[in-house]
Amino acid sequence: MKLLFTILTILCVSTGIMAQNTVTGTVTSAQGDPLIGVNVVEKGNSSNGTVTDIDGKYSLSVSPQATLEFSYIGYTTSEIAVNGQSVIDVTLDEGIGLEEVVVTALGIEREKSSLTFAQQTVGANELLEARDINFLNSLSGKAAGVEIKKSSSGPGGSTRVVLRGDKSLNGNSDPLFVIDGIPMANNRTGQPGMWGGFDGGDGMSQLNPDDIESLTILRGSNAAALYGSQGANGVVLITTKSGKEGPAKVNFSTGLTFENILLKPELQFKYGSVGGAKESWSTTPGNYPSNYVDDFFQTGLNQINSISVSGGTARTKAYFSFGNVNARGIIPLNTYNRYNVTFKQSTKMLNDKLTIGSNVILTNELGKNRPATGYYLNPLSGLYYFPRDRDFENYKENYSIIDPDRNVIGQNWFVIDHHQSNPYWLLHEQPRTDKTNRMIGSVNLDYKISNKLSISARGNYDYADKLQEQKFTSGGNTTNVHPNGSWDYWNYTDQLLYTDAILNYNDRFGDFSLGVIAGSSYQKTVFGLGTRVDGDANNGLIYANEFYFQNLPANVQVQSTLNSRLVKEAVFANATVGYKDMVYVDFSGRNDWASSLAGTGNESYFYPSFGATAILSKMFEMPDFINFAKIRYSNTKVGNEVPFNVVNPQNTIASSGGVNRNTQQPFENLKPEIITSSEYGANLRFLDDRVGVDFTYYNTVSTDQFINLPAPSGSGYTRYYVNAGKIVNKGVEMTLDFTPVYTPKLLWTTSFNLWSNHNEVVEMHPDLASISTGESEGYGSRFEAGGSIGDLYVYKFQRDAQDRIILDPGNGRPLKTAMQEFVGNLNPDWSLGWNNNFKIGEFGINFIVNGKFGGVCFSQTQSMLDGAGVSKRTADARDAGGVSVNAVQNETPVSKVDAETWYRAVGDRNGIGEPYVYDRTNVRLTQFALTYSPKLLAKAQTTISLVGQNLFLLYIKAPFDPELAMSTDRNSNSLDTFNTPATRTIGFNLNINF
Repeated sequence: MKLLFTILTILCVSTGIMAQNTVTGTVTSAQGDPLIGVNVVEKGNSSNGTVTDIDGKYSLSVSPQATLEFSYIGYTTSEIAVNGQSVIDVTLDEGIGLEEVVVTALGIEREKSSLTFAQQTVGANELLEARDINFLNSLSGKAAGVEIKKSSSGPGGSTRVVLRGDKSLNGNSDPLFVIDGIPMANNRTGQPGMWGGFDGGDGMSQLNPDDIESLTILRGSNAAALYGSQGANGVVLITTKSGKEGPAKVNFSTGLTFENILLKPELQFKYGSVGGAKESWSTTPGNYPSNYVDDFFQTGLNQINSISVSGGTARTKAYFSFGNVNARGIIPLNTYNRYNVTFKQSTKMLNDKLTIGSNVILTNELGKNRPATGYYLNPLSGLYYFPRDRDFENYKENYSIIDPDRNVIGQNWFVIDHHQSNPYWLLHEQPRTDKTNRMIGSVNLDYKISNKLSISARGNYDYADKLQEQKFTSGGNTTNVHPNGSWDYWNYTDQLLYTDAILNYNDRFGDFSLGVIAGSSYQKTVFGLGTRVDGDANNGLIYANEFYFQNLPANVQVQSTLNSRLVKEAVFANATVGYKDMVYVDFSGRNDWASSLAGTGNESYFYPSFGATAILSKMFEMPDFINFAKIRYSNTKVGNEVPFNVVNPQNTIASSGGVNRNTQQPFENLKPEIITSSEYGANLRFLDDRVGVDFTYYNTVSTDQFINLPAPSGSGYTRYYVNAGKIVNKGVEMTLDFTPVYTPKLLWTTSFNLWSNHNEVVEMHPDLASISTGESEGYGSRFEAGGSIGDLYVYKFQRDAQDRIILDPGNGRPLKTAMQEFVGNLNPDWSLGWNNNFKIGEFGINFIVNGKFGGVCFSQTQSMLDGAGVSKRTADARDAGGVSVNAVQNETPVSKVDAETWYRAVGDRNGIGEPYVYDRTNVRLTQFALTYSPKLLAKAQTTISLVGQNLFLLYIKAPFDPELAMSTDRNSNSLDTFNTPATRTIGFNLNINF
């Protein structure tokens, strides 16, 4: 009730009249010259701002308690409190912008110039410009060294973020996500594969992006060492909005975008089937309807709304927001809804020495019929396969029929085939639902013991209750569904408890400065604790289509589940020593105690970190065109998480009610994976601060990998773990920002983010030459010494000494290699993000071009469609009288092979994958926004935007979008098995501040 009363009080205050006054003034240099084009904004409300005119004059309406921020290229930023003044003249000193304060590990603020490691900050405006439902997708191209892989599962789908490449063979390469200094859970709920399945979203996709103030990326373990093994793969720091001193402020934003297909498979509608076959291999051309494919898809719709209220006094500040998302995908009946409530407050007490803060984030999420991928139970396979000479309308409305013998409905489809089903049957009679209710609550206390010493304590509890359910009506595909129907049900919770206490000391001793933090943390996680039922063709229901526990037969048990449980305690410390504000040295250390290593003697492990930076422009006299120059170096050793249930694996209860005996040998000497990273960097600014360069080279070595080996004969086990293997990631990252035009009438800023990562598996175990991962049909991936994570292997054509394809002597089909062979790596060689911003009076333009260069991708979809004779190129081949080849049969040269003969051998599930490997290079217009900020209301700032995402593919060779993943699992990168087509979105945003 107290929380509700506080929220209602804030809302009531916000409806009152908010005093505003107009502040005018002149901005000049230290020499008294007027400065043209100075940015003047209200601090904490970047949408309320202006620029100085040709005489250096400005005028801006703000509240009497506001603070004005004056910034100009080549000059030091100045902040001045209004305090009811109507005239404020400002003199700016020459300087650079690197003295800004940034958020680093554990939420500690430091001057950017003192950092010894690479970091990059993305502001809220950049994240919200195009308003993606999952804000992580908006990071694409906006920060160097950050690879974003978006799921093809429609609205609310998960996103995989990788910083500086994969570092573990069997462990986790995901970064740690931290909100306001506290680690958060980002579990991905189920991932599909070649055989089917669904993506249930992730933890970060559940957050309201309108609550984010800024996002800082600590790309390497060097920057994240204080988080220990959790930060081994880098950290994404999220700072949320807070209340500001002054009258209540209201922000309202709404966005509506429409989603349409950008790229889908090219199909043929000229040739039908032969003799009622399920394939379309006729050689007699016809004119068959094609509209049913396009008619199947619908226009996607994303509606995002948010309202926030903030304000406070000098001692108490509060922030409240409510947001909701209503979306539908391009697949019929696919919807996604999310509701967010956030309340954040802080209060100063005891003569402002004690600050008490709290934050509550509530999320309710509901997804229905998220799109499937893979062969089975995917509506797209039946849609694409459907023989061209049949009438699809006969199956669209009449997707079900009555089985008179059993008095139950069944699927109406022309064939029983495990590859395909009636698309409309799948959508209506095999509905899938996932629900999440999540609560994140935190409390923090900061006590200022003196001007030099302070202590803080924080606690956070992250709790999510999740339900995933799919009901498979009887009469469906009997390869996957029981004759009486099947039921998949999983109700579970994810829980994370985190607390820490940190002592912070800062002082100066003559030319020296000293900053010290020391602390301790405790974290407990329990993921996937719940109840589960797995149904399939052999495990169904007693009575048809009655989905409840009492209707489960004896051989289908309700199972208890637990994905992981971990307790981790730690102590840590960091010291930063500075000399004359031009040389800084960092020393840090952390010791973890992890329950996953209990009983090994290695449950306690320590790792240190060292970094140094020198600001050359303060140490030496530089040429006039160089405003700032800095070099930095850091070296870190950190551990990576040990998998759950490895050291002492337990027996489990089988679905039949018996006991599944553990077959994995306990590993009592297991150690954490060790990641050692060195980082070299430089920061430069030129030409009156209009050009900036940030360059980083890193070398990361991961050793003591977790490798699973066959157990020795007679041990009683089948598998056991060892620490072995070595992985190296080397790369470069460069950010170039440039302001070509800076005038009162036109501002143009542009930036380039360019990066490359080279991964190499240097060593494996002597008893294990390679590890196969991913799928096993048509394509696969493996780890072996000399290779890289993401290497792709497929069956290739057999060729003779003259590089001619060898055809079977009898049937003339092309022959494939005995084993899958290496064809390339699924990761790009280079990545580029080019960001442009124009400000022309009340108008603004932003566009981002992203490019991925090098690497390969693979389309199983194209292979399957070719094998069935329904792809456009199979029709083109029939029109041309066959496929043109350079081949040989019985030592006789062959230049053309019958289309069906060729594609039935090359395509399909387990054919020759070589023709379906494509260059993954692609360049696209990722984002565009045209904004208009008219002065419609005297006391309000209004911005109207026309926005678009993924608008155009400027260059691509693959028949699908390589940046849209089959799943966000590591092994499904740049692979396509009946993925949902890539889409573009176009729409409008409205933002009002008052």
